[in-house]
Amino acid sequence: MLISDAFAQAASTTQNEAGWVALLPMVGILVLFYFLLIRPQAKRAKEHKQMVEALQRGDEVITNGGILGQILNVSESYVIIEIAPAIEITVLKSSVQTLLPKGTLRSIEPKGKSSKTKAAKADTSKTESAADTEESKDSDAEKK
Repeated sequence: MLISDAFAQAASTTQNEAGWVALLPMVGILVLFYFLLIRPQAKRAKEHKQMVEALQRGDEVITNGGILGQILNVSESYVIIEIAPAIEITVLKSSVQTLLPKGTLRSIEPKGKSSKTKAAKADTSKTESAADTEESKDSDAEKK
């Protein structure tokens, strides 16, 4: 005969073991994702929640929008922040991103602002002295 007979072979048990070995890389990837992505994110969220709950009047903060200011009032869900003298905004407590150390806002005053205020003070003092001079001239003229 030209064609040989085919004989059935017994099933090997190594195929079942190969299924478990194939799952090991998947389990390793899941563990890696947990330690590199999920756990640090949960830790940051917990720290942010604690920081938001501990906010109080007088704290200096940065919001998610990048606005720096000092807290004037804290309510259950909202915070009133003073961003400039006599300018207040109301934001959600959860939008407070960072709690700054005390005195940070004073130390980061823009350079241009200080020179402008000095120039403005000099201008006002000049105009005040000029006004005083005019007033004294007027009073001298009235006396004569």
